[in-house]
Amino acid sequence: MERKRISPNSIGIVGLGLIGGSLGLDLQALGYEVHGLVHRRSTAEKAQERKLAQVISLDPTILADCELIILALPLDQLLQPSEALINALPTSAVITDVGSVKEPVLKIWQGLHQNFVASHPMAGTNESGVEAGREGLFKQRPWVATPDAKTNKDALRMVSQIAIDLGAEWIETESKRHDQAVALISHLPVLVSAALLKTLGNEENPAMISLAKQLASSGFADTTRIGGGNPNLGLAMARNNTAAIINALKSYQKNLNDFEKALLTKDWSQVKFELEQTKQLRPKFLKNDS
Repeated sequence: MERKRISPNSIGIVGLGLIGGSLGLDLQALGYEVHGLVHRRSTAEKAQERKLAQVISLDPTILADCELIILALPLDQLLQPSEALINALPTSAVITDVGSVKEPVLKIWQGLHQNFVASHPMAGTNESGVEAGREGLFKQRPWVATPDAKTNKDALRMVSQIAIDLGAEWIETESKRHDQAVALISHLPVLVSAALLKTLGNEENPAMISLAKQLASSGFADTTRIGGGNPNLGLAMARNNTAAIINALKSYQKNLNDFEKALLTKDWSQVKFELEQTKQLRPKFLKNDS
């Protein structure tokens, strides 16, 4: 028997940066009435120019009639939400978030709202702020939810339907497993990319730096993109997913040491073997990779 479809009539988005703004554009295109809550008047003006929502305000009361509210806030604000925001959330509404760490968010928000669904759309660019939102950001990208025994099933269904309508691939897992996985494929790469940039920045030979700048091309751009992103995002993930990131770093450091040992001993057959292994590994983690 087909289950009854649960769809909100109006959707609130708290924060209209890259994720929130992109959600606003796509949800309006799907026919939803979108209310956007922002914290600065200049942001509201720019968001109105870009038509990121039909209703945009600094006043939390615009969320009063929303049946689904998406908290597109930085992790620090999710973990320490303002009293004004908490009080403005209707008790009957479904609340979800877009934070990249789930265990601490789930723990806090389950105590704040009965219909909270912890989720994380795995989508993004190197841009941030009210100018960053763009259409189609979530198409064919994973959208992960981390429900537990306390999660309202109807609320979970509503969030999953929105994600699927946006073209995302819906995935459900435990919050701890999510945080361990994103440490490996998202948070660790940020620090690795940052370390690579720092290595170049620490080069003391001006001529070498000048030549490196001239030679830097797409490969360097690809491997350093996330390390050159928003420092606040990197700090938030490091501070709130520390244990999982440390475990990932230890494994990464071991692999670096293995490469160093092979180079020091001029064990070229081992280097080739490792590179052959990694060549085979990469397509297993990237869909439609050329």
